[in-house]
Amino acid sequence: MKYNKKAMTKLINQHRELHNELKKIKVEMGLEKNLAIKTLFHSMVADNGPYMKEYQELERMQ
Repeated sequence: MKYNKKAMTKLINQHRELHNELKKIKVEMGLEKNLAIKTLFHSMVADNGPYMKEYQELERMQ
């Protein structure tokens, strides 16, 4: 599965827990927003993550 920033941003905006996790990653790892979003993608979406199906739906809509 490929990373798509636009789809990932929409997914984060739809789920408060993803938004909170993004903020946590930025603070704990000291990453800028774009890198933190990619990190969140790999941990919560890619490889059968809990948000993979929703992410794929958002990708199809684009």
